[in-house]
Amino acid sequence: MGKRYKAAVEKIEEGKAYDLEKACGLAVETATTKFDETIDVVFRLGVDPKKADQNIRGGISLPHGLGKDIRVAVFAKGEKAEEAKSAGADIVGADDLVKEIQGGNLNFDSVIATPDMMAQVGKIGKILGPRGLMPSPKVGSVTFEVASAVKAAKAGRVEYRVDKAGNVHSPVGKASFGGEKIKENVEALLSAINKAKPTSSKGFYLLSGTISSVMGPGIKLDIAALRN
Repeated sequence: MGKRYKAAVEKIEEGKAYDLEKACGLAVETATTKFDETIDVVFRLGVDPKKADQNIRGGISLPHGLGKDIRVAVFAKGEKAEEAKSAGADIVGADDLVKEIQGGNLNFDSVIATPDMMAQVGKIGKILGPRGLMPSPKVGSVTFEVASAVKAAKAGRVEYRVDKAGNVHSPVGKASFGGEKIKENVEALLSAINKAKPTSSKGFYLLSGTISSVMGPGIKLDIAALRN
């Protein structure tokens, strides 16, 4: 451990679970690098991702965004392509965009597609999928309403999905936001995750939670308080 990281660790009481407000404040306080660190949160859920109805996935526009410029790629043709460009999409294309991505161009953070383009997008599913970029109707990224989808993505819409271990991981803003705005973003994300709870999930749904800056130590959340 470097001196900076050790100093950050010393601010956190070992084994203690913090309420959300205090935890968000600590996450910001322990982000001590020279750049504006992203704050991340991880929730472990009481679900079995192997079961189709418990493979949770969704999207939400955070109240304070993510604090960074989101580059958006859109698969669309004709009128919808022009609509995407007018809405601020960074990259717009069809078969040509598929070839670009196959050639290694992945200079974007979010992908939107019109439903009629999904056959082409499917050709690069093995490239987009592992990076969490594959568009899906569940999160609103497969739609003919491309203008609103592009604007939502640009404003800081995050997509979340449960991994094989039952964890949901998501950025919730930048350290420069301050603790209160980070807290409000986490609350919005948590509300969306709670709404996505499958009826087949038994027992506790929220099992644990941790928040941290990307270069800082993890801060355990008082998950019992967040279940209320």
